[in-house]
Amino acid sequence: MYKVAICEDEKQQRELVKNMLIALSIKTNVNFEIEMFSSGEELIAYYENNNPSFHILILDVEMNGVNGIQTARKIRSLKKLDEQIIFLTSYPEYMLESFDVVTYQYLIKPIAAHIFEEKMLKLHQYLQALDPKFIVIKSAYEELILKHQDIIAIEAIKSLTIKNKLHFVTQHQTYESKGIISNYASALKEFHFLQIHRSIIINLLHVKKFAGGKVLMSNSMELPIGRSKIKEVKDTYTKFMITEMI
Repeated sequence: MYKVAICEDEKQQRELVKNMLIALSIKTNVNFEIEMFSSGEELIAYYENNNPSFHILILDVEMNGVNGIQTARKIRSLKKLDEQIIFLTSYPEYMLESFDVVTYQYLIKPIAAHIFEEKMLKLHQYLQALDPKFIVIKSAYEELILKHQDIIAIEAIKSLTIKNKLHFVTQHQTYESKGIISNYASALKEFHFLQIHRSIIINLLHVKKFAGGKVLMSNSMELPIGRSKIKEVKDTYTKFMITEMI
């Protein structure tokens, strides 16, 4: 599922884009979680309050107050570099300026539904090709797309009713899925993930400190390190920190 922000000061246009995304989802099973914003200021405040990032930003260029390009520029300045930005406008002359914020697409209003759907499907294919930055997990009802950098830990959870139950812990939410934790440890090893316990994988990017046989993570979780893994974990983290400083 892709998290999408629609930022447009005209309600009718917001609803139009939302309905096109819903129609595309029904046709293709590419799912979107949609949030709508009526101004650039509102979307900027969302990011400044450290809310979960979006995969896709659909921004109107001509808005009252902070326009779409200024909004995108501010979001990029907050180190939000993975968001794919689509601009909507009635005026093609803004196109060159939009390149400054690394724009995926620039669409001229009025937008034909078949063109919008074509561009969104190409973006879906592009994001799938960025596989090293994302992981797709299956929850009870849907597939979710998580950025590697947003995952703090993966935990195997004992359950009497669900076999191989896993929790994917992020700063804002914990997602439930199923899988073999050792498989994730192998697949994610090259992306700064480390198995510290038979039932726990951590993202080294989120480590705050070690305390005895535990590790404190960026969300204040304290996770136990398996006795046999204490030296390996500390050695791996030391090498990771040296690499990050180079």
